Amino acid sequence: MDKKYKIAVGTDAFPPTTDGISNVAQSYADILNKHFCDAVIITPKNPNQQDKKYPYEIFRYKSWWIPSREGYSIGWPFKEALSYEIINKNFDLLHSHAPLATSYYFRLVNRKKRIPTVLTYHTKYEYDIEKRVPTKWAKDFARRFILNNINSADEVWVTSNGSAESLRKLGYTGDYVLMPNGCDMSRKDVDPECIKQIKQKHNIPDTVPVFIYAGRMIWYKNIQYVLEACRILKQKGKDFRLIMLGFGADETAIKFRYKRLGISDKIVWAGKVLDRELLQQYYAASDLLLFPSTFDTNGLVVREAASCATPALLIENSCAAEGIENNVTGFLCRETSESIAETLLSVMHNKELMKATGKNAQEKIYISWAEAVEKAYERYKIVINNFYSDNKQNDEYKY
Repeated sequence: MDKKYKIAVGTDAFPPTTDGISNVAQSYADILNKHFCDAVIITPKNPNQQDKKYPYEIFRYKSWWIPSREGYSIGWPFKEALSYEIINKNFDLLHSHAPLATSYYFRLVNRKKRIPTVLTYHTKYEYDIEKRVPTKWAKDFARRFILNNINSADEVWVTSNGSAESLRKLGYTGDYVLMPNGCDMSRKDVDPECIKQIKQKHNIPDTVPVFIYAGRMIWYKNIQYVLEACRILKQKGKDFRLIMLGFGADETAIKFRYKRLGISDKIVWAGKVLDRELLQQYYAASDLLLFPSTFDTNGLVVREAASCATPALLIENSCAAEGIENNVTGFLCRETSESIAETLLSVMHNKELMKATGKNAQEKIYISWAEAVEKAYERYKIVINNFYSDNKQNDEYKY
């Protein structure tokens, strides 16, 4: 009988903070604990945390709180004494889902006691450094910090070919393993009555095409192209509705922008929806997901929409469009408002094409979190076996 392992799932974001990596970490912990092993979340403290509702341990360490709508904490694991709190939990493997504070925490642990460590590289950190870090000195420091965290892992995972490309741009030259993310929504046809209720709630006529944007309300997701494309559709006399679902730092500016464009009558602002079943109902009530981001390396929302056979419109050659066949499992366009509008005009009144494309997406690109985490767990076993076969527990730790 296989040993029952104990895994640390490290993440810099966990509910009540909501973003893609928070969703990933929770999905890993949920499924590992339910089906495979003991898993503990390791994450920064959050003043709004409600950890008692989870059926597994959540270990919080010191952080600095950033009061904002997105609710992020900055982990502060820089005292070596903290490492013993992890060591004393007797983990068989540490798995970090971001090369930031929690990864550094795992480095501190490994300085005291070597434990097999995996790091998953999810997103374009080279973009974050370039756009958000103000000075060259600070950019160089941030790059070195992240790269050292990545290099310290015994195995590095990527979630897509796009995240692998980002990893190389950051300067990582080592090996990596492709380990795709899944979807926590079950593959199903949503009850038509639920779809009807969504449309009635927002006064959406049955006769108009319905688009949906789901994600953080931040400009670098290319939301401006979607809004401008909607203005083009309206100027051409087309009727439709765009459901805007999510929240974020640029929410106020986005609302101001669509009002200035004169498309307020076409926008349904649904805001923050945390209930996963309700979110799936919103996808099912829509004919097409609009996901114009070239920043995201995985595009979890594309698989979420596919779970209920809603297809996505994506930017060609973007990471989120990996594996998408145009007009078969999704729709592809160029990274301009004009191209988005042109694609929408060609498909918005072709219900049969959108339905067929959605069904294909449901069958071909959907992957459940149960499937994804099972694959990850099998890889954990290999990492642990390799670690002890190579006698790494006695090697000098350089990080």
